[in-house]
Amino acid sequence: MPIQVQEFECREGFIGQITLDAPGSLNALSGSMIDEIQTTLDQWTEASHIAMIVFRGAGERAFCAGGDIRQLYGALSEPDDHSAAADYFAREYRMDYTIHCFPKPVITIAHGAVMGGGMGILSASRYRLITPDIRMAMPEITIGLFPDVGASWFLNRLPGRLGLFMGLTGARLNASDALRVGLADMAVLPEQADSLIARLQDERWTDEAAANDNRLFRLIKQLEHPDYRALPESELARHEQSIARLSAGEELPDVVEKLLSAEIDSDWWQACINNLRGGCPVTAWLVWTQLKKAQQMSLKDTFRMELAMAIECTRRPDLREGIRARLIEKDNAPQWSFKSVAEVPESIVEQHFLPELDDSNDPMTWTDRAI
Repeated sequence: MPIQVQEFECREGFIGQITLDAPGSLNALSGSMIDEIQTTLDQWTEASHIAMIVFRGAGERAFCAGGDIRQLYGALSEPDDHSAAADYFAREYRMDYTIHCFPKPVITIAHGAVMGGGMGILSASRYRLITPDIRMAMPEITIGLFPDVGASWFLNRLPGRLGLFMGLTGARLNASDALRVGLADMAVLPEQADSLIARLQDERWTDEAAANDNRLFRLIKQLEHPDYRALPESELARHEQSIARLSAGEELPDVVEKLLSAEIDSDWWQACINNLRGGCPVTAWLVWTQLKKAQQMSLKDTFRMELAMAIECTRRPDLREGIRARLIEKDNAPQWSFKSVAEVPESIVEQHFLPELDDSNDPMTWTDRAI
């Protein structure tokens, strides 16, 4: 089973727990994992005895390092038929949206690597708890995709142009960074995760979601915080002024050039810029455009936009080439369809945002319920 599904009995009511259980692949989201999560969420939506749900990841290294890219590569390798790859994205986005709108409190306790699809689950959750060893990123520019799973929504809500910087560079954030910019709510020690579940089991929960949420909020606030001085030093605290200054501008090629030319002596910064320098030029334009378009969109419409983008990515060569170079053959020398951001035609970018999906042509099934 790629996930574990458990129901923990409380003094009254039950807690539902979903554990991503593929530690060998850093709990990467396969199609079967997504389907089983969706089925479980649908069942627990209607189950009056389930008061809340918890997401966790098995193993010591990761909550979830993203989607199952190797499985996606296999789907992209089918000649002239990439429908399975497109369907994967539709199912994943529906799952994320279901978590966003789940009618009961959702807690995610994330540790280790939290990237791509893992960020989708964490960001969709009502309570986002992280351990001090967290490594968080949206690194899709390195494989020719784009920050998806609702990133058009949550990256736009970061201060300044940090969301743009994260998308362009795949910047890796630590626990202090995530808390600083609101991508997580609280840091907890690993041993506190189990004690939290035990503490929740000692409560009497009802079938009233709002009352349960109020009680849960108070209980989580009572958790003992780790000494924040012991957390990793925030890289963003050191670099956020440079990020804001260099990411400002009205033309993407100018912004990219400023970032690539900046002389900043920092291993963290250089890792970010190396991702941008070697990343997919089309992806850079997708990040730039999706964040602009999503500023006035509803959550549902951002997922619709991202699905159209993902489907076009399955049709073009960059995504398959990026996965090949980074994860399959590992030569780390992807041959992108364009050499630089300046060479990408506007028509190529625009094609990723067509068709504009709405109720008449949307292939996803939505669940519009929230606390």
